[in-house]
Amino acid sequence: KAGKLPVAALSVEYALEYGVDHLELDPDAIAAGQRVVVIDDLLATGGTAVAAASLVRRAGGQVERALFVIELPDLGGATRLSERGISAGTLVSFKGD
Repeated sequence: KAGKLPVAALSVEYALEYGVDHLELDPDAIAAGQRVVVIDDLLATGGTAVAAASLVRRAGGQVERALFVIELPDLGGATRLSERGISAGTLVSFKGD
């Protein structure tokens, strides 16, 4: 969330279904070339994971993959991540009717 870190942070704004949100990352939290896995509870459109991956890359890290507990495949998040070179793994997938 924007403005919560006690250091000068990298920031990215990304679209939500009904608005926008921000993610921040301390640039010193990731070493150059460090391999990172992005983990989140839900994969819907992929917006949060794409934003997180953007921050990791801007900090010099390499995004290995993204992992989620739940996926809503009808919303296209895994495809969106794949188009950006990020493979997604999930524990449970709930397809719509």
